[in-house]
Amino acid sequence: MMRRHGERVVNGKRYRMRPGAYAILPLETRILLTHQAAPVPEFQLPGGGIDPGEGPIEALHREVFEETGWRIANPRKLGAYRLFTFMPEYQIWAEKVCHIYVARPVRPHGPPQEEGHSATLIDAGLALDLVASDGDRAFLASFLEV
Repeated sequence: MMRRHGERVVNGKRYRMRPGAYAILPLETRILLTHQAAPVPEFQLPGGGIDPGEGPIEALHREVFEETGWRIANPRKLGAYRLFTFMPEYQIWAEKVCHIYVARPVRPHGPPQEEGHSATLIDAGLALDLVASDGDRAFLASFLEV
């Protein structure tokens, strides 16, 4: 059974399935995170939605690059969780299936392409405190063996 994080399911609400791929990106003693300025400023694991016809690994590479400007290597799946939430940027209620990977950040190729995002290398312990998503935080804590 897949763990569930986030808001409670609202009875009678229709949720659109939204699979996504997200990465824990360790670099020495730090973690590469993305900071999203809107709709609510927050630190996140880089990643996002898997587009139709796209596989999770392909989406992971694309999303990490768009949100951080970094290329990654050797992604390895750690697991997945479900999240029921309202996505204000799309104005939809979504059932997100979040596939979590760990990968090696190779190097930056410039600033993030996605508007409102910035890449930040943060000490691993502080990253755990800053990541906004409960599910992402649970995977990060497990990865860091905290």
